[in-house]
Amino acid sequence: MTVPEIPTDLEILNAIYELHHEDFVSFVSGEPRRDSKIYVPIDCKKIADRLKVDVDIVFGRLYYHLEKKCGYRRDDESVVYFFGSRVGNDVHCINFPLMTSVLAGLRQERNNFRTSTRIAGIALIFSLLSLGNDLGIWKFAPFLG
Repeated sequence: MTVPEIPTDLEILNAIYELHHEDFVSFVSGEPRRDSKIYVPIDCKKIADRLKVDVDIVFGRLYYHLEKKCGYRRDDESVVYFFGSRVGNDVHCINFPLMTSVLAGLRQERNNFRTSTRIAGIALIFSLLSLGNDLGIWKFAPFLG
């Protein structure tokens, strides 16, 4: 039996964004669908199914890890939750604007890493070509030196 890969924070937040963005933007004040525009109830089971992991993995990452990492206290000591197990009458709620901010940061980090890795790979190729040319291994790169 193969053990499924552990999803990254980026993968979990991407799944939440894709599955619940419409819920966030479709909020109408005073409708009984949910108590708050900012705190969107999420379906941890649906997210876990998409990521092919147990639902408790998704809940645990949100509640025990990302809440501690991304939630904060304001100067007036009020708490801004990243993920709350209960917000008003709603359960398993994500602070959607805060989550999208964290998600954007994770996507930027990934893009920066990929760009740096590509640049390093290209530099390595040119270094190897130059070294090979200097050693006389190949003569097809006269532009290198």
